[in-house]
Amino acid sequence: MPDPTITEHLANERTFLAWIRTSISVIVFGFVVAKFGITLRELFRLHPGPGGAASVAQSGWSLAIGIGFMLLGVLMSVVAVTRYHHTRQRLLTGQFQPAGPIVTFLAAITIAFGLVLSAYLLLTGLGH
Repeated sequence: MPDPTITEHLANERTFLAWIRTSISVIVFGFVVAKFGITLRELFRLHPGPGGAASVAQSGWSLAIGIGFMLLGVLMSVVAVTRYHHTRQRLLTGQFQPAGPIVTFLAAITIAFGLVLSAYLLLTGLGH
């Protein structure tokens, strides 16, 4: 007869992998945003146009926001692996408890970055 906790351990692994996939997506998204800022800066350097200095400064924000998203993705990976091992240990000892404030914390950080990115797009979009 199979161990009834096998399904719980498999669910823990699936959850871990979902967090890892999400963190990879956030890291790649951050890279794209940062790379876009670098590309804009080089483009404005080669072909200066009206408002060139302001556009170069705005592309610096892309780099900062992109790096922020990449760091958020790394943080999510660290939380995922920590949470996986913590949940695994609790399942082994029969003391499982659902996730606590860490989920709310990561959601708040993600919401904050989403708002920052939205504000950035609004501010740079209004300038054109």
